[in-house]
Amino acid sequence: MPLSRNTLVLIPAHNEQATVGAIVDQVRRLWHCPVVVIDDCSSDATALVARHAGATVLPLTLQLGAWGAIQTGLRYALRQGYRTAVTLDADGQHEPEDMGTLFQPLAVGAADVVIGAFPERASRARQFAWAYFRWLTGLKLEDITSGFRAYNHAAMSVLASREASLLDYQDVGVLLILRRKGLRTVEVPVAMQPRTLGASKVFRSWWVVGKYMLQTSLLCIARVGYNHLPPADED
Repeated sequence: MPLSRNTLVLIPAHNEQATVGAIVDQVRRLWHCPVVVIDDCSSDATALVARHAGATVLPLTLQLGAWGAIQTGLRYALRQGYRTAVTLDADGQHEPEDMGTLFQPLAVGAADVVIGAFPERASRARQFAWAYFRWLTGLKLEDITSGFRAYNHAAMSVLASREASLLDYQDVGVLLILRRKGLRTVEVPVAMQPRTLGASKVFRSWWVVGKYMLQTSLLCIARVGYNHLPPADED
């Protein structure tokens, strides 16, 4: 289905010059919607390539990580008057063709956040981490770390808040805040391509994995999002 004319596509990117141009071009060609690339202090030509492909580029002066970049994009989208936003990675794993599938539950009012899920992509270590966090939080989602998401205006407003700035990652903490605010999150199956260049920002080393597990566990134990509120009014 076509995307709303009030939709902005957000792509966080750090040193993704090899892939970001083709992704921006494909999104604009398929969906005819504006694209913003949030350049997270890249040391290569990511910003230049994205701009030449037709994207608006938001350059960050400090490296904020994937979630900080996405939140920057969400704040920009709200200031520009957009009502929905779609996020996808700059490394080529997410298929722009699936954005219509991602957007459909928002269009019919069935969800506030839609996650493009492909749990089969996960290694055993990642699957173990997901199972552990599902047990710890009670979340029922299968693909917790997918960055391929669509947000309506209510979700954008929550995630652009100062409260959400305290998070390092876009997965469990974000999902808990959304749940605490009574927003509905659903998954839809999508295809994903294997990463061809670089490594996962979260699972690139045991040190990073350990830090991620510890920080996210503390966040869960602190029961961020434990108290459920009634669903927010439809936006």
